[in-house]
Order: sequence, then structure tokens, then C-alpha cells
Amino acid sequence: MQNFDLSQLPERTTKPRLAGLTMVMDKGLSLRLAEDFVELAGEFTDLVKLGFGTSMYTPGLEDKLKLYREAGIPVYLGGTLFEAFIVRGQFDDYLRLLDRWQLTHAEVSDGSIEISEDEKCEYIHKLSKHATVLSEVGSKDTDKIIPPYKWINMMQSELDAGAWKVIAEARESGTVGIFRKSGEVRSGLVEEILTKIPQDKILWEAPNKGQQLWFIQLYGQNVSLGNISPWEVIPLETLRTGLRGDTFSFFLDK
Repeated sequence: MQNFDLSQLPERTTKPRLAGLTMVMDKGLSLRLAEDFVELAGEFTDLVKLGFGTSMYTPGLEDKLKLYREAGIPVYLGGTLFEAFIVRGQFDDYLRLLDRWQLTHAEVSDGSIEISEDEKCEYIHKLSKHATVLSEVGSKDTDKIIPPYKWINMMQSELDAGAWKVIAEARESGTVGIFRKSGEVRSGLVEEILTKIPQDKILWEAPNKGQQLWFIQLYGQNVSLGNISPWEVIPLETLRTGLRGDTFSFFLDK
């Protein structure tokens, strides 16, 4: 939806998108706030992640899930919650939770627990029979640096195991994984990953505007970005289409 015509806007993919996705992190929105968010930015939102373990304590959760479902926005539980089930030996309970809440998507991660890559891929394979799987790669430990070749190997293995997309870890703070503690992009890592892994298979967590700008400047308006605040979806869309000062000249005819 656009409220008026303007020339020289870059072409955006349309829903259901395979590239140019915007993944929003819901950290416990109330039903009323979720209704406001869907009315405001549902058209531009492709996925909603219920951050970390917030779904355990969010009031009116089933009503909110129904709201997202009726708006055509797939929802999945945060990877940390998946890990909380795994570390307690409750994988079957996790599967039952997906069925109970009619969740079509699921995240597999190992940012807080230690499991082998083979074991992680086995969970991806099993989950892919029940849901569309997003697999998160990278550690939540700011002091743990994973070399580029390992990122590439893990991403490829997890795609081969059945992941629909791989998520490049950054946390909600944007200070780990593909980013340095300062929030600066580890540009060499990103560039090396993209020599082997297709861009449309990766969802880059980029919660901060400067990080979003970096990806858009290098990889265009249809780069997939995640961990976006519900209230930053429309500002991100303006960033993607040159309607914000930071990207104003990116898409104009020279």
C-alpha cells in the first residue's frame, strides 16, 4: 500500500516474499499493542519471532497468535526457548507446543547450549517434517569468535538438513555474531559468507539503523533483515526505498 505515487522508487518484492523479508521481534506485546502493530505495519512484516522465552509469560498469547495468523504473518518461537526445551530433554513437548498453537514455523539455535553440529542438524531434519525451519548460526557469547569457514560450513550443513533460511546471529542488541561488541559489522565475515551461501537463503539480524543501512547500501533494498522492532518496520521500509535521508540518493537515476 502506498498513499501516493512517486517515481524512481526501487522495486520491492511482494508477500509472500522469498527475499527482502522483514522479521519482527515481539518481546511480549499485549494483544492491544499487537493489534496496533498489525494495523500499522502488517503489510510490511513477513515473520514475527516471539523473542527468547517471552511466550511463557505473555498474557492472551493464543488470541495474539490468532491475530497474527489471520493477518497472514507466520510466527515462530525464539531459539532460546527451543534450547530451553532441548536442554531439559523435552523435544517432544516442544513439538506438541507447535501443534497446540498451530505454529507453521520454528527456529533451531544453539547460541546458549553446547550441542554438536550433527545433533543440531538432526533437530532441523526432525522439525522440518512439522514446520518451516529457520536455523540460527552464531554464538550469543560476545567473546566467542567463529571463523568464516565455520560459519559457511554450518550454514550449508543446516540448509542441507532442511532449513528454509539460516539466520545470522546478532541478538537483540546487535553486538555479537556478525557484529563486533561496538555494533560495527564484521564486513569481511559477511562478504566471505556470501561467496558460498546465496543471499536469499540468509536472514541477517540487524536491529539497529546503522546496521540496516550497511546491508541495504551493499546488497540492495531486498536484503532480508531481522530482529526489527514492531515500531521500526515502516522506518525500515523507507530506508529500503530511499525515502529516508540515509538512503535518499541510493536509488535515484543518475
